[in-house]
Amino acid sequence: MVRAKTTIDAYLAAVKGERRRALQALRRTIRSVLPRAEECISYGIPAFRNDGRVVAGFAATAKGCSYFPFSGATLARLARELKGYGGTKSALHFDPAKPLPVSLVRKLLRVRIAEDRPRRSGSRGKKVRRATPR
Repeated sequence: MVRAKTTIDAYLAAVKGERRRALQALRRTIRSVLPRAEECISYGIPAFRNDGRVVAGFAATAKGCSYFPFSGATLARLARELKGYGGTKSALHFDPAKPLPVSLVRKLLRVRIAEDRPRRSGSRGKKVRRATPR
């Protein structure tokens, strides 16, 4: 049985070579954009929680690396900027030899965080209950 990684450091220690370097650089970029974000493991991958909400994550894959905005809308909103990258509805795939540009990561995070604002500001101070998977 393989033990689940409980920290980003433990996750990255198990990743080798170019993929590890690319993910370490992505981690530094996310930390520079969101210095107060909490590092965590969510759905088994390294992630970042901002104001209590997971807003970004990454993973090594068999063929490269992936960035996860933890939203089904973020990548669709930035479709024009993401041309040339592979992916799915919820993951942006990239070649570790060509890491994601800092400006693109900033934009991904800005769009993702903005998605949460309407829900939060619409509550007018009331506690809003959300069904979130655990």
